[in-house]
Amino acid sequence: MLDKLFKLRARNTSVKTEIIAGTTTFLTMAYIIFVNPAILADAGMDKAALIAVTCLVTAISTIVTGLAANAPIAMAPGMGLNAFFAYTLVITQKISWQTALGVVFLSGLFFLVLTLVGLRKKLVEAIPASLISAISVGIGLFITFIGLQNLGIVKGHPITLVQAANLSTTIMIGLAGLIVMIFLEMKKVKGSLLIGIILATVLAATFGKINRPQTFISADISIAAVALRLDILGALKWGLFGSIFTLMFMDMFDSIGTLVACCSEAKMADENGKIKQLDTLLAIDAGATMLGAALGTSTTTSYIESAAGIEEGGRTGLTAIVTGMLFLIAALFVPIVGIVPNYATAPALIMVGLFMIKEVKRIDFTRMENAFPAFIIIIMIALSYSISTGLAFGFISFVILRTMAGKVKDVKPVMWIITALSVLYFVIPLASKGS
Repeated sequence: MLDKLFKLRARNTSVKTEIIAGTTTFLTMAYIIFVNPAILADAGMDKAALIAVTCLVTAISTIVTGLAANAPIAMAPGMGLNAFFAYTLVITQKISWQTALGVVFLSGLFFLVLTLVGLRKKLVEAIPASLISAISVGIGLFITFIGLQNLGIVKGHPITLVQAANLSTTIMIGLAGLIVMIFLEMKKVKGSLLIGIILATVLAATFGKINRPQTFISADISIAAVALRLDILGALKWGLFGSIFTLMFMDMFDSIGTLVACCSEAKMADENGKIKQLDTLLAIDAGATMLGAALGTSTTTSYIESAAGIEEGGRTGLTAIVTGMLFLIAALFVPIVGIVPNYATAPALIMVGLFMIKEVKRIDFTRMENAFPAFIIIIMIALSYSISTGLAFGFISFVILRTMAGKVKDVKPVMWIITALSVLYFVIPLASKGS
């Protein structure tokens, strides 16, 4: 039955191989059970509910991917996307987390519409590869900075803005977790980030820095504190459309890059190199974002950690279903996850930042019209504490420099539209203050 449903023999795999692959993917990305709630809790959301929602949304979207697309791809709330939600939308732009969930829902809806009507390809082709890579690098630097703050090793300063903090017990515990993660990554051990988080949490309990949970397993899973709280009407403001499109672009580029890389490795490309079921996978991705917003989490996207399971031989949707089922089981352990302190999850943020910054090698720094827009995206995302601000600066500078270089024809029509929206992103707040 499983062979017929998932075409196991046709893809040269077996039930045993798929189970091992699904378990590997789970171990590699299970750190999000700890990290995603820690980030979104900074936006004022209930952490216990977020832990359960993270598990449920990941499980549902991943299982649907396995059944509908027969692909070994896992989907979950995206790193970087959750940072945009908490630190840009809620903390910097000072909108409620309910309205921010409405922004996430609308970004998923627009993503779905673009995929269904076939405009996705034009949008992807309009933005140069260097800028797409710069977005990843900028978010990586941003996440690293947040991780260093959560660890406590970087703190505010009235004159220099930031400074290094003196070492403390909690910082040393976090650094121990970071060292373990780095060592395990060097040894290619699966689940290195998860193991580092667990070790840091055990050390924190040993030194009396956290209270042990009253129970380790609980079937009383409640998501009422965040589920169905999204404010879609509140998100339908002109001033938030830039943020909606920013989230959509981030999710789109992240998903396409992940799916192309993972599906190619899983031998899901046809003779022309095109990925089979790509539009189906992108539609599921968009639908998962809308579901996640409804249940109470930030944008859901395809996870590059799926590559770990694919490396173990995962070739079909059975891999994804195994991963999803393990996340469902993980939802029972909310009491344990709830005691994990921020300084224990902070090293995982630093490591994710490292992984994302690797994209810098894809940026063309040999020509100024490519180098400066990429550079300003990277710098402004981190220093302005706003991903959308960094993107707006980068898109505008790209068009200006191309025009100055006499290469207006190189700017695709869609890029002009994106740049116009970026200009409005800055102009609308000024006009609002003026009135």
